[in-house]
Amino acid sequence: MPRSPLSTRPRWRRRLRSLGALLLLAAMALAVWYARPVPAEAVALVHVIDGDSLSVKRDGLPLTIRLTGLDAVEYRQDCARADGGRWPCGHEARAALARIAGRGPLFCALTAKDKYDRTLAACRTRPEPDGADLSGEMVRLGWAVATDDAYLPGEGEAQLARRGIWQGDFDRPADWRAAHERAATAVGAITADR
Repeated sequence: MPRSPLSTRPRWRRRLRSLGALLLLAAMALAVWYARPVPAEAVALVHVIDGDSLSVKRDGLPLTIRLTGLDAVEYRQDCARADGGRWPCGHEARAALARIAGRGPLFCALTAKDKYDRTLAACRTRPEPDGADLSGEMVRLGWAVATDDAYLPGEGEAQLARRGIWQGDFDRPADWRAAHERAATAVGAITADR
């Protein structure tokens, strides 16, 4: 096959570069669009499911929310105290979230859905900048591990103060779920444990 004349190569390269630049600009615009802040909306709290999941009413309909930025111990999970005694840390994590959330309403920035069809959200007790960030407080009080870098200082504070799950040994929630997958799946359909 004969080679293209030299005069057509630069034009083809220019078109390819232009197409690449256009695709890059489109990708950047899409990234900015997805990264825009999501306005928080008031939702009525129905009940706390576990340390990182809530049931709320949005437009009169029930909605399960999974808080973002943390992974709380599971409701049926237990932890070890420094003296070796076991305690129901999952039950206490749920109670802690219920105390922080209060009676509601909550102000949640709803984002995507997870693989369990829960709506992912960042929730506060009052509109920003007032009110407690539920995820940040759960991590700071030691009932969850941070999955977002913004909450790592709070996790460090909880570890140093030996608050919540940090007062002894515990399995990280993801590890506990993996070890108890069969039981968590069976109960998870009922309690949205995961």
